[in-house]
Amino acid sequence: MNTRIPRALFALGTAVVLTAACTPAPKENKIADPGTEVSGTVELWHFFTEREAAAIDTVVKDFEATHPKIKVTVKSGQDDSKVTQAIGAGNGPDIGLSYSTDIVGKFCSSGAWVDLTPYLARDKVDVSRLNSTTRQYTEYGGKRCAMPFLADAYGLFYNKDMFAKAGIAGPPKTLDELAEDARKLTVRNPDGSLKRVGFLPLSDFYENSASHLAPTVGAKWLTADGKSAIGADPAWKTLLSWQKNLVDWYGYDNLQKFRAGLGDEFSADNAFQKGQVAINIDAEYRLAFLSDQAPKLSYGVAPLPTTDPARYGAGYVTGNIMGIAKNAKNPEAAWELIKYLTTNDTTIVKLANSLRNIPTTTAAAADPALKVDPAFKTFMDIFANPNSSTTPPSASGPAYQETFQTFVNSWQAGKVPNLDAGLAEADKQVNSVMTLGG
Repeated sequence: MNTRIPRALFALGTAVVLTAACTPAPKENKIADPGTEVSGTVELWHFFTEREAAAIDTVVKDFEATHPKIKVTVKSGQDDSKVTQAIGAGNGPDIGLSYSTDIVGKFCSSGAWVDLTPYLARDKVDVSRLNSTTRQYTEYGGKRCAMPFLADAYGLFYNKDMFAKAGIAGPPKTLDELAEDARKLTVRNPDGSLKRVGFLPLSDFYENSASHLAPTVGAKWLTADGKSAIGADPAWKTLLSWQKNLVDWYGYDNLQKFRAGLGDEFSADNAFQKGQVAINIDAEYRLAFLSDQAPKLSYGVAPLPTTDPARYGAGYVTGNIMGIAKNAKNPEAAWELIKYLTTNDTTIVKLANSLRNIPTTTAAAADPALKVDPAFKTFMDIFANPNSSTTPPSASGPAYQETFQTFVNSWQAGKVPNLDAGLAEADKQVNSVMTLGG
């Protein structure tokens, strides 16, 4: 079984991240003079496993071949909470590779990851070579404490055979069309229970988080002064009303029972891959899983549906990030490896082809060696769309999203009698968490 850490499960590490933020920021590392020979051992922790971990091992061996005096120790399958806990305890890795851009604000402001600006300046690394969105989500508060390690763009996967059988010509472009298609594609058992679901609208299913769905309605998370914008932005009410109507059509209890029988998101038993869900929100990395685990599945990909045709083609953008831990034993070797993995265009293309993730430098994205089939190009276009967005960085890390996600979970379960009042209360809770986190 090949697994990733689901982004929706990042909340498991929040308490640890918040604890790390309370420690004072360390003094800036004293970097070596230009031209200094770098040697020794460097330790890299990342979250990938099996097929994807093997791809990391391959490029690490390439690095060691070109940097013979540096030995890299790799520890795979390490989620963000493990990395953060180890850093806080003083026995963490030299380099952390994270699946969540949401930790950047926390790690930059707390000093858990060091500011890379001195290294970039010394080695004359031009960050304008990086995609503009990735430049935004790798810095916070004037510090660039991370570098982008490939990127993800979220769109829609749909089962072509099921669409054809239901007489649906193509993927939905609006939320109303998505709901209509979901009803047509749903199959119930004689007792009314769900046999197949057109679209599973629960916000805590696989990648259906509030952050990934926000671009469908253009919802805003934060105001200009860093406060919660949730209660004042009518787009959130539009999204949640749409979602609850579809949940109610299925029946919340029916959906929960159906979901209980579904496989793990990153296993071969993924519900979309098994034909149990006809339409699913996911990112470009799913293409590699489909090729590996469900090669005979007939599917298509498309941008997320929207409420505004002018925004169609955009989506949620995020990515993996790398940083040097504040207590790194060999920060110079750590920087050499990070620089190699995040700025060497040949290496980036090799990784992108292996992991089926989106390259983050403009040169790598345009490299003829990059494998760009029509499905992958759809996600490349979403990534490059000027209306695509990511979640804004905060000193509280992902805490504001997790707090709102808890509210959404209560809402879909029918535990919030008044949506307006509930959103206003969610505003207060988010602001409170952000104040504590900061």
